Amino acid sequence: MNAHTLGKLLVLGQFGSLGALVVLAAAQFMQHSAPALAWLALGLSGLMGVWALTANQPGNFNIHPTPRAGGKLVAHGPYRWIRHPMYTAVMLLGLACALTLGNVMAWLLWGVLCVMLVSKAVLEERWMAALHPTYAQYQARTRWFIPFLL
Repeated sequence: MNAHTLGKLLVLGQFGSLGALVVLAAAQFMQHSAPALAWLALGLSGLMGVWALTANQPGNFNIHPTPRAGGKLVAHGPYRWIRHPMYTAVMLLGLACALTLGNVMAWLLWGVLCVMLVSKAVLEERWMAALHPTYAQYQARTRWFIPFLL
């Protein structure tokens, strides 16, 4: 299987696992019966997602791990500290749902989601390094998903 096909399969896995989590947790969020920590994760997810989108230029963003032709390396906003803030936002959204549901199936779905996003990040970083000569320096000064930690 080539890397581009793998990237598409990872996107399908990401949307499948996240979609299942959101559908299963939606009723509890709408009834305001989600735990406080889930609301915090949901809020942080929204903030991180909006911040990442505003730091990026229209047309530079891609849900597939393949960088866009002519895309620019973004190193400001949340990208100053982490290389994948949109993946962080998606992980936080999934975490909010798993916290709300609190069952084994939810945690398994969240684990699948995280594996999909980490795998996408690995592919994306390989392609970004090939496309952008300064990507190795950018990697050295930033983290993957959590500032100063991971």
